[in-house]
Amino acid sequence: MASFSALSQLNNLNSRVVISTVHENAFRRRNARIRMAASSNSGSGEVAVAFEEGQLERPKWTGETPLSRFVGALISFKPLYSVLKLGARQVLISTAEKTNIPWREMTKEVLDSDVYKELESIEDRSIVYPDYYLNPFHAYDEGNLSWLAAAEAEPATMSMVRRAIPYASSLDEANQIVRGNWLQAIEIHHQKYSGNSSISDIIDIGCSVGVSTSFLADKFPSAKVTGLDLSPYFLAVAQFKERRSNERKDSIRWIHGNGENTSLPSKSFDIVSVAYVFHECPERAIKNIVKEAFQLLRPGGTFAVTDNSPKSKILQELSPVLFTLMKSTEPFLDEYYLTDLEGTMREIGFVNVQTVMTDPRHRTVTATVPY
Repeated sequence: MASFSALSQLNNLNSRVVISTVHENAFRRRNARIRMAASSNSGSGEVAVAFEEGQLERPKWTGETPLSRFVGALISFKPLYSVLKLGARQVLISTAEKTNIPWREMTKEVLDSDVYKELESIEDRSIVYPDYYLNPFHAYDEGNLSWLAAAEAEPATMSMVRRAIPYASSLDEANQIVRGNWLQAIEIHHQKYSGNSSISDIIDIGCSVGVSTSFLADKFPSAKVTGLDLSPYFLAVAQFKERRSNERKDSIRWIHGNGENTSLPSKSFDIVSVAYVFHECPERAIKNIVKEAFQLLRPGGTFAVTDNSPKSKILQELSPVLFTLMKSTEPFLDEYYLTDLEGTMREIGFVNVQTVMTDPRHRTVTATVPY
């Protein structure tokens, strides 16, 4: 009964937050649309964005601040954690469906399909999963190692894009900003620093069900594209969806592997992409993946990371309800925000490290392997 009451209060408070956010977004809409037009029409060779940064280096609800410790204490109380986890899941689904993303319908379509047959051909049973990967996160007790998580990954990704650009009139319009600016940042960086080398081979580390991988393949159609992920369930969905669409001349190669140690040949890729992965990783894993990217790239190759921006004004000003819900499903969020990603890249040997806000919530960090 107490859990039901707490959840009701949580939902009521979240409804007030959503209403407030809608009014704020309406107030900003006109200037936001101007920025959208500037970005899509840019011919200057630069990512034409002007997304607002906050006053802090990172949100005050991360790290060792009193607020962060208080939220951590709330989450560590198991009965409340269960309520928060359920509340976070309900917010994700309801937010998606309010923006015309058929979350439940898309999930059912995958779970009712023949996707299960793909697992045998994709799974590497010799893989030993890192301890952090076995933790519950994203409101799933099994983390990414479940069919439900895999079936819901695409609508969750679509919902993330709509949350990033709430003033967009459609998912396509939101993707033009979120994905378009990200891809443009990669292309511009590679053209500027690679010595005009061609893009023949791309790997998307932590590819999930292949959404970002497909965008990369569409952007660079002459390249051979590989998607690598630790979840065989996610990869089974990725492979199933691609086989069913049958749109590409050259199929994406899907590999069940660990981004910290892929066992792939060194100097075999021109672009290594890591999209919306690092906020799910402890600092040690982030550093290991950056090291692996350095080994995988050819001289002049481009490393591109897109993820939450610690300097995002929107993320710094999240309501207590929303950042508490977020932290309840993201156990390594603090470690991500406290990691000096650009400094780590330079320390490992990358040069030309560049950071740009590619939408109101996310940054894209690009870097080069020196010749």
